[in-house]
Amino acid sequence: MLIGYNTNGFAHHRIADALPILREIGYESVALTLDVDLLDPPDQNGVAGAVRAVKPILRDLGLRVTIETGARFILDPRRKHWPTLVSSSHAARQKRLDFLLAAIDVAAELSADSVSFWSGAADPGVDERESFGLLVSGIETLLHKADTRGVRLAFEPEPGMLVDTMAACQRLHEAVSHERFGLTLDVGHVHCLNDGDVAEHIRRWRDVLWNIHIEDMRRGAHEHLMFGDGDMDFAPIFAAVREIDYGGPMHVELSRHSHDAVETARRAFAFVRRQLD
Repeated sequence: MLIGYNTNGFAHHRIADALPILREIGYESVALTLDVDLLDPPDQNGVAGAVRAVKPILRDLGLRVTIETGARFILDPRRKHWPTLVSSSHAARQKRLDFLLAAIDVAAELSADSVSFWSGAADPGVDERESFGLLVSGIETLLHKADTRGVRLAFEPEPGMLVDTMAACQRLHEAVSHERFGLTLDVGHVHCLNDGDVAEHIRRWRDVLWNIHIEDMRRGAHEHLMFGDGDMDFAPIFAAVREIDYGGPMHVELSRHSHDAVETARRAFAFVRRQLD
């Protein structure tokens, strides 16, 4: 398993400074969030600049990379995580698709392990069945591009979105059956939604588990916390990871801790390292 960190936890750092710091701490992988400082404009026209900014640094540091697409305001400066793959407007959905297609190109150029993404929340008044159909159609478009570029897509269930639980994720995987379509499992999301046993989900999804997000969290509250500040039991989670011989990245995600990014990353690494020893 590769211990990694999501760069959304270094929001106030230049990416050229954040990556060496993470490597110095001991991280072996980064979940590279394509935000406004890296992919601007957020479409295929900005791909070359994003690749140019990070490819030599990742290579020189020997860091593995997963591409993350959860930048909050990259597509709309007033509305977080909008538009989405399930927006009712075709033009809005296309804006999200263009961004994700660009992310696939970045991933291909960086030889990334996967591109991680989510559904988004359905627009008010839109039938759930219709929204689900829009999501499947969008993912099929992404998979066509992913096939041509040799990139894997790791879908993340997210609280408050159309696909939030592991049951909804199972339904989606049944609708989209493709060898390049896998899972990003955020263990805190499962915990805060009381969505079954995290360790069992790790075992059940082992064949398509390409990316893990980890942090502490409390039941009923979708707030990413430093380890020890929530009420999660991590021993069974790490036991399951060892049991399935997981060889992919486990990325710490603490986006709201950027004000103390370096010390937070150090403490998080020490915690995960202890769980693995």
